[in-house]
Amino acid sequence: MLSRVLLIISGSIAAYKALELIRLLRKDGVTVDAILTGGGAKFITPLAVSALTGRPTYTDLWSLKDEVEMGHIRLSREADLIIAAPASADLIARMAQGRADDLAAATLLASNKPIYLAPAMNGEMWRKPATQRNLTQLQADGVRLIAPGAGEMACGEVGEGRMAEPEEIFAALRGFAQQGPLAGRHAIVTAGPTFEPVDPVRFLGNRSSGKQGYAIAAALAKRGAQVTLVSGPTALEAPAGVTMQRVETAQQMHHAVMAALPADLFIATAAVADWRPADVSARKLKKRQSAEPPSLTLTENPDILASVAQSTPRPALVIGFAAETDNLEANAVDKRARKQLDWVLANDVSGGGIFGADDTALLFVTEAGSERWPALSKQDSADQLVERIIQHFTPAKARKTRK
Repeated sequence: MLSRVLLIISGSIAAYKALELIRLLRKDGVTVDAILTGGGAKFITPLAVSALTGRPTYTDLWSLKDEVEMGHIRLSREADLIIAAPASADLIARMAQGRADDLAAATLLASNKPIYLAPAMNGEMWRKPATQRNLTQLQADGVRLIAPGAGEMACGEVGEGRMAEPEEIFAALRGFAQQGPLAGRHAIVTAGPTFEPVDPVRFLGNRSSGKQGYAIAAALAKRGAQVTLVSGPTALEAPAGVTMQRVETAQQMHHAVMAALPADLFIATAAVADWRPADVSARKLKKRQSAEPPSLTLTENPDILASVAQSTPRPALVIGFAAETDNLEANAVDKRARKQLDWVLANDVSGGGIFGADDTALLFVTEAGSERWPALSKQDSADQLVERIIQHFTPAKARKTRK
């Protein structure tokens, strides 16, 4: 049960959304303490925050009254978790550097509790390598990300960087509080296609929508797992309560997955390109009249699934997906053995209707044999898989107790 939350509100126009988040938490019976940074106070007032929390709003690291009692230490210890919403690019950067130059940064550095970030910033700031490096470092340190969405921003631009809506943040925090059967387990899920550039405008890709992987990530998070979702390009919003990393190429996905280890389980639903162009043109390849079309020399991409299966320490459960057009069972059995996997889920894509569809029919392959699952929605398939995962991690004696 979530009883007390420390909310840090930093400098962003999205600060007004923090007031709705406070209302949702208070309605659920949660005590909310709040730190308002100098930037945050440019958008909302301490009085507005206190009116909703019913408690003092903290603003100053050097407050004589508060710091006589070591306020930043006390605040970092008394809450069940800390959520920075909105988390500005500046706050994220200072956290990654281990700075403690204001009350928010000092409290975060002193904390021994779970920390969540709900970033909010201009899309260009969000995409900058510096911001992504900072987020990668923080996630490696155990900080959990509630990914921003895409849409129109206050600056008039359209893109990714909008803070998640208060209802999404609230759901993610509730998910932490529920502490389901997979609580304490770290799951890495890959989803979507990869795009392998040919030139600045063209790429080699595939039709994967990412729906199955996103459904699995959401189902794991709902059951208490800490989920890292590494996604290729999709049109899907990040599931609530997961740590989201967006990539484009197979090499980027390989790097992100290996950086996210160690994990208790790894589920590879992504349709990763087996090959990429060996030479990427810096300029757009032009079609010339009467000229021969350009030829592409391909080179092999890293095998993400095999890399994880052979990693040390290895996840306790490594699960692969196989999209096949013929010999479904034979190819799935071969993939499981060849890549040293625990389970494989295979589907027949020969008709072309699976990619982007809401339903699927899977063949479940383990060391014990194979089992055909009926046609289900991808969400129901995800739930069925996660129930099998829970059984795998639950001792037989405990399973009898649950029944």
